[in-house]
Amino acid sequence: MSRTNAETTINTSQAKGHEKTRNSAAGSGFMSRYGLELFVAAGLCLAPYLAPLLGMGPDLLGRILIWGLFGLGFDLLFGYTGLLSFGQAAFYGTGSFITAYLLTTDIVSNMLLALIIGTIIAAILGLMIGYLTLQRSGIYFAMSTLAFGEMIYFLEFGPLRNWTGGENGIPGIPMPEIDLGFWSMPIDSGWPMYIFLAVMFYIGFVIARRIAASPFGVVLTAIKGNPARAMAVGHKIWSYKLAVFIVAAAYGGMAGGLLGLFQGYMPPDAFNLHTSAEIVIQTVMGGAGTLLGPLFGATIWLYLYEVLQFVDAIGPYWRLILGVVFVLLVTLFRRGVVGEFFAWRGRRASSRLAQVMAGAGTAKGEAPSLTMRPVPKAPTGTPVLRADNIAKHYGGLKAVKGVSVSIEEGELRGLIGPNGAGKSTFFKMLAGEIEPTFGKVYLRGDDITGVGVTAVCQMGMSKSYQVNELFDDLTVRQNILMSVLGQKRGQFKFDALASLNGNKDYFEQVDAAMELVELTHRADTPIHELSYGEKRRVEIGLALATGANVLLLDEPLAGMSPEERVHTVALLKNLRKGRTVLVVEHDMDAMFELADKITVLYDGNFLAEGTPEEIKASKEVQEAYLGGVEE
Repeated sequence: MSRTNAETTINTSQAKGHEKTRNSAAGSGFMSRYGLELFVAAGLCLAPYLAPLLGMGPDLLGRILIWGLFGLGFDLLFGYTGLLSFGQAAFYGTGSFITAYLLTTDIVSNMLLALIIGTIIAAILGLMIGYLTLQRSGIYFAMSTLAFGEMIYFLEFGPLRNWTGGENGIPGIPMPEIDLGFWSMPIDSGWPMYIFLAVMFYIGFVIARRIAASPFGVVLTAIKGNPARAMAVGHKIWSYKLAVFIVAAAYGGMAGGLLGLFQGYMPPDAFNLHTSAEIVIQTVMGGAGTLLGPLFGATIWLYLYEVLQFVDAIGPYWRLILGVVFVLLVTLFRRGVVGEFFAWRGRRASSRLAQVMAGAGTAKGEAPSLTMRPVPKAPTGTPVLRADNIAKHYGGLKAVKGVSVSIEEGELRGLIGPNGAGKSTFFKMLAGEIEPTFGKVYLRGDDITGVGVTAVCQMGMSKSYQVNELFDDLTVRQNILMSVLGQKRGQFKFDALASLNGNKDYFEQVDAAMELVELTHRADTPIHELSYGEKRRVEIGLALATGANVLLLDEPLAGMSPEERVHTVALLKNLRKGRTVLVVEHDMDAMFELADKITVLYDGNFLAEGTPEEIKASKEVQEAYLGGVEE
C-alpha cells in the first residue's frame, strides 16, 4: 500500500472518498487474489459440455488434466525459478511405477494411500537428484538432470525390469476406488474418471497458486530474476532451489500415479526422455510462469496429436505439422498463449491498479520508520568492521596485496583510489562475495571470512553495487520487498502456504525504505522505466531494506546528473544516522563533504588514511591520485 504525506486531519467528504476507494480496492483485491481459481473451477465444470463440440471426449480431457498437473510442478521450477530440467520423466515414471506396484501386488489396497506413497517416494528421489544437480547452474544443471533421467530410464528397463515390467509396464491395476474407511466410491472410466481427475487437478492448482503467492514463491521469482542479488539481500538460494525441485518432483509423482490409474497399467514410456521433452514443450507453448500455461499447452499439443494422426491426407506428416505449429506458436506468442493474454490483461488493468493503489494510501499518521536488524554491540574498543591484511590473488594477478582497515561504530568512511586500485575487489571481500587469498575480516569482533554474502547480510552488513544489480522485471516495491523478506524470514524458510499479504510488517518496512530513498511515488513502476538516478536510489534502497547496520556503498553517485548527485548526497547524509557506512566513490567533492575519514588504495596497496583535510594535504595522495588538486 503506497503512503502519502497526507494532512493529519481530513474533512468528512475526503474521509468518505477514502472509505469508498478502500471498499473498491477490497473488492478488486478479492478478484485479483481468487479470480483465477474461480475461472479454473468454472472451466473444469463447463468442459464436459463444451469439449464434445470440438470432438474431445473424457479420455482426452483426462490425459490433458494429468499433463496439466504434471506441468504445475514443472512451471514452479522453470517458470518461477528459472530452472530448466530435462529429467522430470524420472519422477513421473517413479510415481506411476510405485503406485502401480503397490496396488497390483496388494501391498497397499487403498488407492489414495498408494498415490500418496508414490508421490512421497518421487519427492525423495527429487531430493537426492536435486542435491546433486543443483551444485551446478544453467546448462550444466539442465544436462545433469537429463543424465539422471536417462539413468532412471536405464534402471527401469534393466536391473529393475522384474519389478517395473520393462517394456511391458505393469498391467492389471485395479479399478480406482476412493475408500475413506467409512465411505467408498468406485471411479468408472469415462466422465466419472474425468470428474476425479478434475478434482485432483484443481487441488493441485490451488496449492500451486498458494505457493506462487507465498513469501517462499516471491523469493523464487527473485532467484529467477537475479540470483546474485537474491543472495546479497539474505536469501540462501540453493535451499530454495532444492525445495522447489522437490515440490516439482512431488507433482510429477502424483501425475504419474494418476496416469497408471487412468490407463489401468503403468506405461513404460513414462520414464522416456520424450516425456521430459513434452512437458517442456507444453509449458513453453502455453506460457511459463502462469500455472495455467502447461494446461493450455497440453490441450493444444494432445488435441493436435490425437486429431492429426487420423486425418488421411496429413496422417503421415503429423509430427512435422505438430512441430510447425509449435514453432509458430512460440514465435507469435513470445510468452506463450496464456502468458501473452496475461500480459495484455495486465496492460489493460494498469491504470485501474494505479487508481486503487493511490486511493488505498494512508489518510493520516506518520510514515513508518525503517527497522534495523537487532545485532549485538561490538565489545568496548572493538571496531564494528575490521579487515586484517586481506589480499586477493588471481594466479599471478594480485588485485589486492594486503590491506588493513578499521572502522568505528557510526563512522562514515570513504574509500578512494584510481581505477585498478583494487577497491571493488576489496569491497567484495568485505561483503563476503569472494574469499580472501589470505587475511581476515571481522564484523563486531566476529570472524566472517569466507562465510558468504548471504550470511554476512543476515549478520547486519549489506552492499550496494557499482553496476546496478536489480530485479529488472519487477516494480520498485517488489524489488524492495525481496530485501525485506530476507530480513524478516532469515536465509531460508519454507512458508510455501503462508499468505504474503497477512504480514503488515513486510509492507511497513518496504514503505519505510521507499520513503527514505524518496521513491514512494514510483512504488509500482517497473525498474526498466526508471531513470538512471532513480535506479541508483533503488540500489541503495535494497541495501537499506535488509535492515543492515553496516552499509557498503559502491560508487553510489556514478553516472548521475548534477541534480541527481545533489539529491543522493543529501540521502547519504540522512541514511548514515544510526549506521556505519563505507563508501567507494570517485567524486572527490562529495567524498570530502561526506566522509569522517578517508582510506586511499593504490595499485592494490594501502596508501594513506586520515580526515578529508589530511588526505587533501597529503603529497603522496596528490601524486598518486588527486593529481595535485591543491596546487
